[in-house]
Amino acid sequence: MTELDYIDRQIIGLLRANARSPVANLAKKIGTSRATIQNRMNRLEKNGVITGYTVLVNSANDKSLSLVRALMCIGLDGNSSTKVRNKLLTEPSVRAIHSTNGKWDLVLEIQTESLEAFDKVLGRIRALEGISNSETNILLSSTRTGSKEL
Repeated sequence: MTELDYIDRQIIGLLRANARSPVANLAKKIGTSRATIQNRMNRLEKNGVITGYTVLVNSANDKSLSLVRALMCIGLDGNSSTKVRNKLLTEPSVRAIHSTNGKWDLVLEIQTESLEAFDKVLGRIRALEGISNSETNILLSSTRTGSKEL
């Protein structure tokens, strides 16, 4: 595991806010040379700390991107984890499956184009054999670390 120092954490924080920030701007904000920033970014990428750069789209500017997003917490029966996970992988509205500890066994990220479609997805998931209970929360707004509110 790579040990991150204060400069590494500053670089990551600034890149979270704007992944397209030029190296020269990062160096100026942090108070170090461009070469230092570029070398550290290369090391962070090589060591798997930085795994990619992305674009965040503000759905308020494009109504076609106004989707229903939710987190669904799932409790499983006995040893049904693999079977349920394999079924969930075939559900196109499930964007991510997270295994967790505590009250819930799995947390799903769900995304649909409408509430009606969302209701149908919930029905299909809840009907899967091996799911003992669930709790679903619709995401009303999101703020990414170091970025503007979505």
